[in-house]
Amino acid sequence: MTKGSFNVPQAINEKVKSYAPNSEERQLVLEAYKEMYNQEVDIPFYIGGGEIRTGNTIGIYPPHDNKHRIGQYHQAEKQHIELAIQKAAEARVKWAKISWEQRASIFLKAAELLAGPYRYRLNAATMIAQSKNVYQAEIDSACELIDFLRFNVQFMSDIYSNQPLSSAGVWNRMEYRPLEGFVYAITPFNFTAIAGNLPASAALMGNVVIWKPASSQIYSANVIMELFKEAGLPDGVINMVTGSSSMISDVLLNSPNLAGIHFTGSTPVFNSFWKTIGDNINNYKTYPRIVGETGGKDFIWAHPTANAQEVATAISRGAFEYQGQKCSAASRAYIPKSLWNDVRTHILEDINSFKMGSPEDPSNFINAVIDKRAFTKLSGYIEQARKDVDAEIIIGGGYDDSKGYFIEPTVIVTTNPLYETMCTELFGPIITIYVFEDEDWESVLDLVDQTGEYALTGAIFSGDRYVIDAATKKLENAAGNFYINDKPTGAVVGQQPFGGARASGTNDKAGSIWNLLRWVSNRTIKETFFPPKNYRYPFLG
Repeated sequence: MTKGSFNVPQAINEKVKSYAPNSEERQLVLEAYKEMYNQEVDIPFYIGGGEIRTGNTIGIYPPHDNKHRIGQYHQAEKQHIELAIQKAAEARVKWAKISWEQRASIFLKAAELLAGPYRYRLNAATMIAQSKNVYQAEIDSACELIDFLRFNVQFMSDIYSNQPLSSAGVWNRMEYRPLEGFVYAITPFNFTAIAGNLPASAALMGNVVIWKPASSQIYSANVIMELFKEAGLPDGVINMVTGSSSMISDVLLNSPNLAGIHFTGSTPVFNSFWKTIGDNINNYKTYPRIVGETGGKDFIWAHPTANAQEVATAISRGAFEYQGQKCSAASRAYIPKSLWNDVRTHILEDINSFKMGSPEDPSNFINAVIDKRAFTKLSGYIEQARKDVDAEIIIGGGYDDSKGYFIEPTVIVTTNPLYETMCTELFGPIITIYVFEDEDWESVLDLVDQTGEYALTGAIFSGDRYVIDAATKKLENAAGNFYINDKPTGAVVGQQPFGGARASGTNDKAGSIWNLLRWVSNRTIKETFFPPKNYRYPFLG
C-alpha cells in the first residue's frame, strides 16, 4: 500500500461577503430565502444510514412570523436513541481506523461545498428559523463554519506531527487515538456554526458522534446533515437525533459507552450533566471527556480616557447584534461620569436609527428573539425595571408578539451596581449600565470581576496604556476572551480561540488545537532496538 506524509491546505479565514444593495450575493440569498420560506419541509432524524420519521412531529415557525409554518421535525423515542448508540458503535469499527487524510478530505470538501452551493441555502435557513439578519447569518453559518472545518483539519495535522524525542537505540512515537465509545454533542440555537462544529470536530479526530441540536435550530441543522452527507461522511459517524432533551440525555449519559460530552448551552444543564456523569462514574468504560461552553454576563468597562463614540459603538453592536442572543453579547456596562453624557447621546442616536423586522428585509438591523419563552422572560425583566426605583429605561422597553417575538433594544441605567439585570444572564436585546465616579475606576474593576458567576467575554476601553495594563491584570480571571478597545463579540476562528471559565465553561477553546486534543486518547509507543539481556545494572558491579 502506498504511504506518504501529507501537508494539508493552509487554512485561511473565509472572506465575509458584504450583501450590499444590488450585490450578487444579496440577490442569491434573498432568492433562497423566498424559495425556502414558501415551502414546507419534513425533517427526519438520522441514525446510521437511515432517515427516520416517526409521525410524532413538532411544527417549525419563524420567530419573526410565528404563525407561518415552514415545516416539521420528527421526534425520536427511547428505542431510537438506543439504536443510535448501536449504529455509532458499528460505524466506529471502520471510522476509527481510516487514514486521517481521508477524514480530512471529507471535512475539507464540506467547507468547499459550504463556500459554494450550500452558502445561500444555509444562510437562508439561519435567517428564517433563527431570525438572523443577512450579515449575522453570513458571519455565522457560512464563514465561521467554513473556518471551523478548514482550521480544524490544519490543527489535526499539527497534533499528529507533535512527536516525542528519541534516544540512542530507542524510537519513541505518539499515537492519537479516537476515544473509546461515542461523543454526545449538544448544540444551541444561536450559532449554526457551533451546531456544525461540535459534532464535526470530534468526528474529524476519528470519533463517532450522537448529535442533538436545539429544537429551534433543527431547520438549519438538517441542512448541515445534508452538507456532511454530500461531502461523503459515512453513515453512522454523526447521528442527528431530535426529540425530548431529557429522554435523550438520560439514555446517552447512562450508556457505558459514553466517551465524551461536547456541549454549548446553559450552565444549569451543563451542571446537571456533570452530576449525572459523577453518579454514573463506575459504569463507564472510560472517564468521559466533558467539554462545555455555557453562560455569560459579558461586560464593557470604560476609563475616563476612553473615546466616547468608540464605547457607544461597542455597546450598540456588542449588545444588540442578533438581538443580544450571543453568549458573548455585552449585557452590563460600567461608564465613568465624565463620559456618560456623550456615550448616552451616541447610543440613543444609534438605537433610534435601528430598523426592526423580518430578516427578509436586509435593512433591518434587529430581528425577533428566538421563541415565546425568551420573549416572556425578557419582557418580564423590562416590566420589573419600570417599577424599580434604582433602574431607569432610557430607550426601548417596547415588545410585541402579535406577529413575531419582537423586543425593542433596551438600555437600563441603574444606580445599583448589583441590580438584577447587572448580574443575571438575560440573553436578549437588553443592556444595563452603571455610571461611576471617575476617580473610582480602579475599585469598579473589582466590581466587574466579582459580579456574577460567569467569565466568558469582556471588554475594556482606555487611552492610557498604564490603565490598560492594570485592568488587564485585575480582570485576569473575569473573561476567557478579553478585548481591549473593542466590543466583546465577534471571535474569529484561528484568531481568537473562544471559551470562558468559572460558570462559563471548561475553556477548551472551540476552533483551536486545544479543543481537538480533548477528542483524542494518546498512546505512547517505545520501541527498543537492542533490549537488555541481563537484569544487572552497572551499579551492582
